[in-house]
Amino acid sequence: METVYDFTLPKGYLDGSGQLHRNGKMRLATAGDEISATRDPRVLSNPSYLTIVILGKVVTELEGVPMVSATLIEKLFTADLAFLQDMYQRINDIEPPTMEAVCPDCGKVFQVPLNFTIEG
Repeated sequence: METVYDFTLPKGYLDGSGQLHRNGKMRLATAGDEISATRDPRVLSNPSYLTIVILGKVVTELEGVPMVSATLIEKLFTADLAFLQDMYQRINDIEPPTMEAVCPDCGKVFQVPLNFTIEG
């Protein structure tokens, strides 16, 4: 199972010396990442900061940058932030469970999503 994913930012992080950094790595999020992010004082005072804090935890590398943190993430261009948010959703998305089914007419085998509902 892949747990770390490479990316290239559409615009790139422009550091204080004017150098552009575009290539990096993002790892899968853990429950601990999300729990600790909700306890961060910046998130407690401004809930919209949650995305910044979580990305600061799961973006593990940005080439040429010694350390990635929430402070660095908040300095990204909005296109790059949107890119990382989308990537985070895609790599951490849960695939719906499926089961194999066979068409009674042609015999073709295909996958059918299972929908679980809880009735109360």
